This record gives sequence, C-alpha cells and structure tokens, in this order.
Amino acid sequence: NVNLKILLFNNRIYGLTKGQYSPTSEVGKITKSTPMGSLDAPFNPVSLALGAEASFVARTIDSDRKHLTGVLREAAAHPGTALVEIYQNCNIFNDGAFDALKDQRSAQEAVIRLEHGQPVRFGPDGSRGVVRDPLTGDLEIVTVTPGNEERILVHDAHAASPATAFALSRLADPDTLHHTPIGVLRSVERPVYETQMADQLDAAVEQHGKGDLAALLAGNDTWTVIG
Repeated sequence: NVNLKILLFNNRIYGLTKGQYSPTSEVGKITKSTPMGSLDAPFNPVSLALGAEASFVARTIDSDRKHLTGVLREAAAHPGTALVEIYQNCNIFNDGAFDALKDQRSAQEAVIRLEHGQPVRFGPDGSRGVVRDPLTGDLEIVTVTPGNEERILVHDAHAASPATAFALSRLADPDTLHHTPIGVLRSVERPVYETQMADQLDAAVEQHGKGDLAALLAGNDTWTVIG
C-alpha cells in the first residue's frame, strides 16, 4: 500500500503509438495491428485492482468535470495507493468510444453511478436497480418495483471485503460498456508502506542503536591481500 496515486487513462486504443488495438479494446476491433478484428477479450483494470485488494479503486469519465473532480479529490486524500481509471476519448484513433456513457439519453441506462451509503439505482427516475440473487449470491440488474425495492443493494465503499465491489465491476458489458459503474468502488484504510517502514527502522535503532556504517561495510570477517 505505497502512498502512490495512479491515474489510468483508458482510450480503448493505443493512441500514442498511432492506433493499434489495446488490452482494453473490444473484441473485433479493427486497427492497423488487427486488420481482421482483434481476438482478445478486453481487460478490466478495475476488476484487476479489486482482485489484488487495492485499498482505493475508482472509475470516472473525462468529460464529466464534476464527477472527475470529486473522484480525484477522494483519491488524493486517500492514505496509500489509489487507482483511478479515467475513460478518455481519443479523437484521433478511437473517436466516440465512450459516447454511450456520455450521451444524456443513453447514459441513463448505460451508467451506474455509485455513492457510498446509497442504493445502487439508475435509469430514468431510478427505475433500474442492482440486487443480489438469493440463490447464487451474484449481482443482477432488475426493474425496481414495490415488491423488490427493499432488495436493492446499498453501496458500501468501505466494506472490508472487496467481493461486492468486484461483483459491481463485472456488471459492465465488456464490448458495449452498457451498465458501467462509475465512482468510488472501494476505499478502505490500511497501513501505508512508508509509515510501516519508518516505524520498523525506528524500532531497530531503538533496539540496536544507530549502527556503524563502516563496520557494516567491513563485515565480521576481513582479510588483507598482499601481492
């Protein structure tokens, strides 16, 4: 949990190297390096970070200034490693890759905005929601009715286990990005590596003294070579 902030700009293309398909490109992506369409399933950076039990994981969109600013503020304030995936349009090599998430009409169904302590609802007037299947434990999307409203999942970004956050990260369609969750998926407190290292060194000095660098370099067994 090194005190490092990672901003991962996802264009769904290799923009800086002139438009080859990338690990996050959708299947069938036609580029200079995949003229017949890419074969690999797209990579999910947020799922990877959550699976590695990162202490802060979030996703936002470049054109949503208010949301982007809020997420970056939370990441900056987080003690330890923070990963923020930013969906960023590449208008040269992959223009419009995230239009479904940016258009006001389609975004109502395509984007799931996560807020800690709030029910996970989206769609026109919050008509859609995320519930947990009582048999399998999987998350699924339903139309909200009076009969299932109490089942709607309440987002807990501070949960000790990353299991539910990981399940939320898997809701998005890997090709169309439909049902993409954005916001802070996980934010938990964990000891920071630098602080732990400093404490460990202080404890060593207290127990053994400051030490002698020259003696350390010389070692316990030395000899002189005469030639």
